[in-house]
Amino acid sequence: MRRRDFLKLPCGLGALSAASMFLPNLARQARAATADSRFTIEAAWYKKLKESQVECTLCPRHCIVADQETGWCGVRNNNQGVYQTDVFGRPVTIHNDPVEKKPLFHFRPGSNALSLSTAGCNFECQFCQNWELSQFRAEQIPARYGFVSPDKLVAIAKRHSSGSIAFTYGEPVVFFEYMLASAKKSKAAGIPGIMISNGYIEPGPMEQLCEVLGAVKVDFKAYSEKFYKKWCRGTLEPVLKTMKLIHKKGVWLEMVHLTIPTLNDSEDETKALCDWVLTNLGPDVPLHFTRFRPTYKLKNLPSTPPATLEKQYKIAKKAGIHYPYVGNLAGHEGENTVCHHCGQTVIRRVGFSVIENNLEDGKCTKCKKPIPGVWK
Repeated sequence: MRRRDFLKLPCGLGALSAASMFLPNLARQARAATADSRFTIEAAWYKKLKESQVECTLCPRHCIVADQETGWCGVRNNNQGVYQTDVFGRPVTIHNDPVEKKPLFHFRPGSNALSLSTAGCNFECQFCQNWELSQFRAEQIPARYGFVSPDKLVAIAKRHSSGSIAFTYGEPVVFFEYMLASAKKSKAAGIPGIMISNGYIEPGPMEQLCEVLGAVKVDFKAYSEKFYKKWCRGTLEPVLKTMKLIHKKGVWLEMVHLTIPTLNDSEDETKALCDWVLTNLGPDVPLHFTRFRPTYKLKNLPSTPPATLEKQYKIAKKAGIHYPYVGNLAGHEGENTVCHHCGQTVIRRVGFSVIENNLEDGKCTKCKKPIPGVWK
């Protein structure tokens, strides 16, 4: 048993004792006793190995999972050589959020996104804002909505006039099957699916998602392999490959960089990141620099000074990024979308609210030039 899993064992509420969690069969019996059977389906991406082992091929971890054991993400298990997901149709939170909260600034501004997540993640970011969801196994968080099928998700989105369905909060890669099935249904209903992700996914499954998603926002942690390994327990290169693939497939892409004082806020790293974006994605991919606030296991650092974000914004502009932004600074001018051609503010925001929209058919009303994005 990994230390990460041991530390997350719940106390009380009828949970198994820590000692019993070392017995895989008891853990499995507890899971089966409390789960709707519809939550569990065969995983889409894995290989069968000898002695009932499996290799997960969904994300770059490629977990080798023995019979009756669970993958690193905590929501996939091996049942006698059949790899399964335990979170199909099992959201643990659902909200109707402004799409600006994701944040997506060039995708249907002013609309709401029906936003949901299951438990689990394939990273362990020490600064995770949603650790209560991402760092727990499925059976540790009650399925208070019961089984929510892809059809039901679409019905809920229609009932609440949601402009999209966002797979977000935790890490949607780990509920790939549910996201893919739901995005297919929502696309057919004219409600695009959007993926808010760390981008840590293999090319095959990402290509499948690109066929049905309307947009992807990648939470880009840092332009640093060392940062990914130390602070996220992941690696950088697969995330870069994911973003290049999304861009190549023509799916709308935005990037968010959570700027953490002393860890990923240097001028040199910001310049290197901007150079990579320009070379591999082009100048029109929005790049958001957002403010860090102490949380989860990283509470010894202060919130990001506004001046740091403003410096990054200026570096990006000077480098040639057409649409840089600052985030988590409500009312800052850096939240607004400014036409790259004539300088008119085409979308004015305060926090998650759009208070002025000077776009007509996706074009600036002043110079009539198109602004890259999905506006309807």
